[in-house]
Amino acid sequence: MTRQVKRAFKYRFYPTDEQTAELSRTFGCVRLVYNKALEERTQAWYGEQRRISYVQSSAALTEWKKTEELAFLSEVSSVPLQQALRHLQTAFGSFFAKRSKYPRFKSRKKSRASAEFTRSGFKWREGRLTLAKMAEPLDIRWSRPLPEGAEPTTVTVSRDAAGRWFVSLLCEDDITAAPATDAAVGLDAGITSLVTLSTGEKIANPKHGRRDRVRLAKAQRELSRKAKGSANREKARRRVAKVHARIADRRRDFLHKLSTRLVRENQTVVIEDLTVRNMVRNHTLARAISDAAWRDLRMMLEYKCAWYGRELVVVDRWFPSSKLCGACGTVCGTLPLNVREWTCGCGAVHDRDVNAAKNILAAGLAVSACGDGVRPQRESSRTGQSSMKQKASPARVGIPRR
Repeated sequence: MTRQVKRAFKYRFYPTDEQTAELSRTFGCVRLVYNKALEERTQAWYGEQRRISYVQSSAALTEWKKTEELAFLSEVSSVPLQQALRHLQTAFGSFFAKRSKYPRFKSRKKSRASAEFTRSGFKWREGRLTLAKMAEPLDIRWSRPLPEGAEPTTVTVSRDAAGRWFVSLLCEDDITAAPATDAAVGLDAGITSLVTLSTGEKIANPKHGRRDRVRLAKAQRELSRKAKGSANREKARRRVAKVHARIADRRRDFLHKLSTRLVRENQTVVIEDLTVRNMVRNHTLARAISDAAWRDLRMMLEYKCAWYGRELVVVDRWFPSSKLCGACGTVCGTLPLNVREWTCGCGAVHDRDVNAAKNILAAGLAVSACGDGVRPQRESSRTGQSSMKQKASPARVGIPRR
């Protein structure tokens, strides 16, 4: 079975001096248009209780270009400016649907420098990409080929904090579903072991951030000694950004390889619904949790399972996977994090992570087969008692007895 999906292919490129200047101006104009449109929408709502649509913002952009103060907006391509207004409209749509918070202003120093070009804003000919307002094509390093016969529908140019330039080409791609298999796996995320599989295999956490911590600390100390606004401070800031980029690249590469392996080998993948945002509030474990990047792994599993015809089951966050005995179904009262192996009253000895992964798999298969929930002993909504303070009792919902 083959399905057609929209897939982005990201490459690094090296712009000329003229292209660098043009793209930098475009980034600034995109940020200005986004912020100005957001400001007008905010003032119209809080001052007059009036909503401004995308069409009205687009008409306002035309008027801005006619003013002497903002006449420079006409010097760059109009396509990225219109796309900025569309992105703002999408942000407000997510806000009103309660999927995200109120849109925020873009910062020159902190926000991602990028510009999006639709089909009318670039020229694609014989494998060479030329953006609007540019005479020469981009010098792209084609690290992997595009799908045969594919043409980009959207091009996004970006520059990261380390000064590297990237271009992302959105294309239609045909993906063949992976061969069907009966294998299923449950995943228990951790810090010492990044992932523990229900098969008993433990995948060690590479701890990319910790490996480069000394180099990062040295670069940050040098940055702190530089005078603000000086050229030397900018150079030091760039060195810090390069260390962060190295860590992020290595982490992303590892997670891609891991997620691809899990999806190819298993028909069903079961994971926990972890609230990383709340977990990083623990200042003792915040750095280690952020370095593990559990949310990125879940995101990769989600779209790769959809691509290759696999099933991804997410178990509720309150399911006591670690404290549940896989042999008799009894929930242990308390189980501190430093206890890595525990013995149940029935005599079964459990490795904490392996037992959790097996319980997650069993719960996920039950949900997949029967559609049952996996929220045993959650009574906080009715009794006010925390679900984490449970008495030792068998878990009956969503877990088949062995």
